[in-house]
Amino acid sequence: MNTMNYLEAGKRALAEEMRRDRTVWALGEDLGRGGVFGQYRGLAGEFGASRIVDTPISEAGIMAAAVGAAMTGTRPVVEMRFSDFALCAVDELVNQAAKARYMFGGQTTVPLVVREPIGMWRSSAAQHSQSLEAWYVHIPGLVVVAPATPADNYGLLKSAIRCDDPVVYMEHKNLWALEGEVPAVEGALPLGKARTARVGEVLTVVTWSAALHVCLKAADKLARDNLEVEVIDLRTLWPWDREAVLTSVESTGRCLIVHEAVQVAGFGAEIAAVVGEECFGRLNAPVRRLGAPRVPVPYSPPLEAQLALTVEKVEAAMRGMVG
Repeated sequence: MNTMNYLEAGKRALAEEMRRDRTVWALGEDLGRGGVFGQYRGLAGEFGASRIVDTPISEAGIMAAAVGAAMTGTRPVVEMRFSDFALCAVDELVNQAAKARYMFGGQTTVPLVVREPIGMWRSSAAQHSQSLEAWYVHIPGLVVVAPATPADNYGLLKSAIRCDDPVVYMEHKNLWALEGEVPAVEGALPLGKARTARVGEVLTVVTWSAALHVCLKAADKLARDNLEVEVIDLRTLWPWDREAVLTSVESTGRCLIVHEAVQVAGFGAEIAAVVGEECFGRLNAPVRRLGAPRVPVPYSPPLEAQLALTVEKVEAAMRGMVG
């Protein structure tokens, strides 16, 4: 195992896939100078301007070029800088990339990866802080991935690049500097498989992305009172690992879904509905969700803190279900 941060793990995955497959390339704004967060730094020197491609400031144009390139035999990695900016390209992604394989009867595929950094980050305000994963899970034809650790950002990005369907790949901005162990040997992780990050028997917590680390800290606090909480990191939101979640809930009898995104109509609602339908007779308490209120993310640090997912909020929700 090697120790590296989340950003470097993603960069390593992309570089390895570009060396392995010459049809893999990346495009977006400012990639030649390393990208807005430095996640492409050094790649232009190795692969050149024909494979690390700087584009005009036009998200719709970037996505349209990538969709066409994917349909004609390459594997583009599309950098959107912020998930908020990707909304300018949602027609090309949702109405073209997601539907092309179906509408052309399988005569073409659209193997592209759309990297969309998500989440609240250093007072970035309402247009740079959103977590919009539920929008994409709703669209048939899209794969949606949200890695929470350096190892997952490495292994899942490799699988996303190899996938023959369009993948919305959502990296949390607050995780860039997170360090962890990453396998020294090259290898991908399967899409659609959750990871049990913590084993427990009193409550199942289902989460993803940066919220995982908040949940793990809250679970540690409950463990001091001999309340062992099971924490499941979905990793892939579509397809999501129903079997892992339902098996855990059948064992614990309780389920809490935690995400940073707005709670109203968030992906947690879908999980809650499935758990309620499939595990109703085994539940010892109603399924509960914990997400953000339905308000824009403020610039003001004190106001932003009111919206942020905290260990204290998650701990209170956990205790409210097992007390």
